[in-house]
Amino acid sequence: MNISVKNKFAVAGFLVVAVMTMVGQARASDAPLKQAGDWQVALQSLSLVPKESSDVSIGGNAKVNSDTVPALDIRYFLTDKLALGTILGSSQHDISAIGTALGDVDLGSSVVLPTTLAVQYHAANRGGFSPYIGAGINYTFFVDQDPGAVRQVKIDDSFGWVVNVGFDYFLDDTKYVNFDIKKYLLSTDASIDAGPAGTANASIDLNPLTLGFGVGWLF
Repeated sequence: MNISVKNKFAVAGFLVVAVMTMVGQARASDAPLKQAGDWQVALQSLSLVPKESSDVSIGGNAKVNSDTVPALDIRYFLTDKLALGTILGSSQHDISAIGTALGDVDLGSSVVLPTTLAVQYHAANRGGFSPYIGAGINYTFFVDQDPGAVRQVKIDDSFGWVVNVGFDYFLDDTKYVNFDIKKYLLSTDASIDAGPAGTANASIDLNPLTLGFGVGWLF
């Protein structure tokens, strides 16, 4: 019987989850139980990868590079299964406009502060393996904007939405490793002052994906 590549990945993913779940169940007697009032704090390596699309008044497209930074993942449990989660960190991104009427233009860089608050549902309270899903809101600040080859670049701060999936795997009663994925739905407007070359405006859908991996503590 032939199995498509897509189905093979689906089967492999199911087996990985099943094995990790069984390991978690085997350790349920000595693993921690997430409870209302608990805190989790993890130190992560966080990669922020924009998936940008744009409408630029002088043609072309905006391009924003990726960045990997340290960050803190913090959660507080309202109940045994519901938690509020946030991240603390910032990333810096180079920005350019590609294929415009002025050619390719270096728009410098900006520091991004993706302030986020999500409600998470933790499906497994007990055992080594503890997956979760979540959704929430975010407000992104664009600060320390370097205009690069132009006179000035102004990127507007903006509200957005976020969806979240991940898991914790406990190494003992308090320490765990964490893998976390967040998808942001985020749009912003930018204005560019190129001096004698004129001005331009851009509407940009950034829609970044963040991938976090780290070690944390439950207390």
